[in-house]
Amino acid sequence: MRINHNITALNTYGKLNSANNAQAKSMEKLSSGLRINSAADDAAGLAISEKMRGQIRGLDQAGKNAQDSISMIQTAEGALGETTNILQRMRELAVQAGNDSNTESDRGEIQKEMNQLTSEVNRIGNTTEFNNQKLLNATGGSTSDATSAQAGAYTLDISGAFSDGEKITIDGRQFTAGSTTDADAGTFDNGSVADQANGLKDLIESDETLSAKYNVAVDADTNVITLTQKAGKESATAPMVSDTSTSITTSATETQTFSAAQGAKSSFTSQIGANANQTMTLEFSDMRAAALGIVGDGANFTSNNTVNDGANGEASEKALDVTSAAKAGNAVTVIQSAIDKVSSERSKLGAYQNRLDHTINNLSTSSENLTAAESRIRDTDMAKEMMEQTKNSILSQASQAMLGQANQQPQNVLQLLR
Repeated sequence: MRINHNITALNTYGKLNSANNAQAKSMEKLSSGLRINSAADDAAGLAISEKMRGQIRGLDQAGKNAQDSISMIQTAEGALGETTNILQRMRELAVQAGNDSNTESDRGEIQKEMNQLTSEVNRIGNTTEFNNQKLLNATGGSTSDATSAQAGAYTLDISGAFSDGEKITIDGRQFTAGSTTDADAGTFDNGSVADQANGLKDLIESDETLSAKYNVAVDADTNVITLTQKAGKESATAPMVSDTSTSITTSATETQTFSAAQGAKSSFTSQIGANANQTMTLEFSDMRAAALGIVGDGANFTSNNTVNDGANGEASEKALDVTSAAKAGNAVTVIQSAIDKVSSERSKLGAYQNRLDHTINNLSTSSENLTAAESRIRDTDMAKEMMEQTKNSILSQASQAMLGQANQQPQNVLQLLR
């Protein structure tokens, strides 16, 4: 019998500590609902779980981003709905003005409404915004041109005179130096350089293909021919030019680039995924009067500025002129083209919205499935843990009772002293 070292008590004490620690862990898991409360509980599981949590929170935020993007689209589309109503009214007025039963005074009154409606198109384009960002005037987000290349002006520099019979080819159209300018024969005057330049200008303007692509001008001092791309025909490629002359050189060199007004747009990036570069781009075209072609210069527009930007009363643009039947007929064509552009833009915005609806559904499904996977790693199985806690509680109580018995054993030594 020993009293300095009560081995039985020490063993019992060790078991009591183990039972108490196990019970404490079970109670921690039951109270938090988590199987992993610290890295020591499951180091690998913790790392996997945290990575999943990052993805889940990213997916949830991406869904909110997509909802915000839909709200932005709906704001723009709602504004364009009213622009369409305005253009339909303008078309109606143009058709009315085309009837010669109207007097000059009547058409003047119609013109007043045309001017105001055109200004309202500008106002809608300049003031429609979402979260203080302009949507329809090509100044919000990042701005760019809708065409892959900007319109350009190109020079065709004839450095010397063509000889009789020598040829020049422009974008596949061949013209021959001859005695006169003859569009049917494809010949241009082989006289002076000035005659040749003006003769080529006439041939280009009479050619159906080239005239559809370029406006042509000749510099009276240098005899340089300038080909300027027409709206809708923008290209970064200069005209293809070749000639059979050995004594002269020709060139088609870009001398000027400018933004095509109809192509200006604003771009907004929407983050629709949990990771970098999981984005989509929302493009909003310029929907002001100039971009729609219902203001401008020339015979089909008013002689004075009659249209303002919608934000102030200062007229800075010229509206479509409907003061004669011929001009009103042209206005109908131009306005119909504007209606088609707005309808095309609204269709594009609707397609964006439908895509984002599917995006939101996909993000929600992914988040749900990933949350279920993370739960299996991180969450406590409450039923199983309650079983463990009950077992550990009983073991702890039993260990305490046995520790009391072990502490009584050294008392038997006193019996030897009697």
